[in-house]
Amino acid sequence: MEKTEKSEAEWRKKLSPEQYHVLREAGTERAFTGELTDEKRDGRFFCAGCGTELFESDSKFDSGCGWPSFTAPADGEAVVEHTDTTHGMVRTEVRCSKCEGHLGHVFPDGPADQGGLRYCINSAALDFDAADD
Repeated sequence: MEKTEKSEAEWRKKLSPEQYHVLREAGTERAFTGELTDEKRDGRFFCAGCGTELFESDSKFDSGCGWPSFTAPADGEAVVEHTDTTHGMVRTEVRCSKCEGHLGHVFPDGPADQGGLRYCINSAALDFDAADD
């Protein structure tokens, strides 16, 4: 996948302050505040930074954690994972493989019948395209 490269000034111009904080500074929005947390329509979720398709609505589920949760990416190459040792924890960070924007983390506590993973993703890192629009 061809990488999206922008200067920090270009990123700041393209993204809202919250999107910039999440995608470019590996920030996290407050739980239960993201506009896509309760999104239930059919559709697709894209990276807010570069437009890469990341998740489909059929993999979204209500985990109760306060952020949009998915069982798997739309394409295995859409995201990359890295070990994150910040905040005194060891977690698996999820980034967009095209623009390397921080999306969230993946945890092994998702639905067992769907692979057992929970991709916990910040709404600010996503754009949503409803299937019926």
